[in-house]
Amino acid sequence: MNAEFTPQELQFQEDVRQFLEAEFPKDIRAKVDNRIRLEKDDYVRWQKLLYQKGWAAPNWPEEHGGTGWSAVQKYIFAEEMARVGAPEPVAFGMKMVAPVIYTYGNEEQKKRFLPDILASNVWWCQGYSEPNSGSDLASLKTSAVRDGDHYVVNGTKTWNTLGQYADWIFCLVRTDNSVKKQEGISFLLIDMKTPGIKVNPIYLIDGTPEVNEVYFEDVRVPVENLIGEENQGWTYAKVLLTHERTNIAGVPRSKVRLEKLRSLAANTADGNGGNVGDDPIFQKKIAEAEIQVLALEYTELRALAAVSVGKAPGPESSILKVVGTEVAQFIDELYMELAGLQSLPFVPDQFSADFAGVEIGENGAAATALNYFNNRKASIYGGSNEIQKNIICKAVLGL
Repeated sequence: MNAEFTPQELQFQEDVRQFLEAEFPKDIRAKVDNRIRLEKDDYVRWQKLLYQKGWAAPNWPEEHGGTGWSAVQKYIFAEEMARVGAPEPVAFGMKMVAPVIYTYGNEEQKKRFLPDILASNVWWCQGYSEPNSGSDLASLKTSAVRDGDHYVVNGTKTWNTLGQYADWIFCLVRTDNSVKKQEGISFLLIDMKTPGIKVNPIYLIDGTPEVNEVYFEDVRVPVENLIGEENQGWTYAKVLLTHERTNIAGVPRSKVRLEKLRSLAANTADGNGGNVGDDPIFQKKIAEAEIQVLALEYTELRALAAVSVGKAPGPESSILKVVGTEVAQFIDELYMELAGLQSLPFVPDQFSADFAGVEIGENGAAATALNYFNNRKASIYGGSNEIQKNIICKAVLGL
């Protein structure tokens, strides 16, 4: 792929910058700049502004509301969004379940669900992992038994991100126990208001319930909410996961974080009369991270090029997932090294919009440890990196 932007692409970049400058809400940007947690309304409000512009779903087919952008335009858009700190769409609806619906759903399902996902009128969450089924997802036990025009669902899903906000959940459920485990799974769309669903928060180290356990007790789901064919859900789930893994790479975010890290290091005293940024060892570590991000960037561009012509991401999605999360965690380590003792103070209230005190930690370093610990999970979700390496061995190396 040509690394030089054409005049048309440079004009597109300028158009995106002007839009973000004019339309990205100042209050949301202030929250991002000051490390204040974004609320559900912040994400929805911004996504609706993108929807009004016609830019809500760059990767969707045009017939369903996609932009029709080239791979390079998608790349530019992601870069510019990251540059100003604009939050990406919450992935579960826009980037995960929607591709399954428009690829495998029937026409009625497409008409019913896609417009509301595109307009951010509904909030989706994911029902994949279970207490004893994580990396070995095919061993899931949540059951869906056919009863006339409904499935009766029983079981538990865990590590459900932001499920407390969700209107709908897409779930993998077991509909046949008599066949190979991958062949007895179906893909269901479930209204979270259905009787029998209970959401219990799992509180993280920072005191927030980012993830949840979701319990299903005799939950009746209309058969019309089955995507595709019964017992073919594993096929659909794998397609969804390739989209999820591609999104996890986070190249624009890593580039912005590295740029900020270099700036902070240049202005952080090392205790010896100089700055940390002048230390050749620290400079070498930043350079190593930048090289890895650059290599990752070109791999992501190839994946975007494949998606732009209608293909699902292939095994390169696993490469993106492995390298992207490992690079992000390496950057976390560099931030921790730079912050040093400044990362120790922890006052949860300072990350809330109504905090009235003084920020704890120089340069917001108190958030560094929270980011470090939270991001340790990145090499696990979306399919652990160990599993991804097995996929790469089989699909790329033929082992």
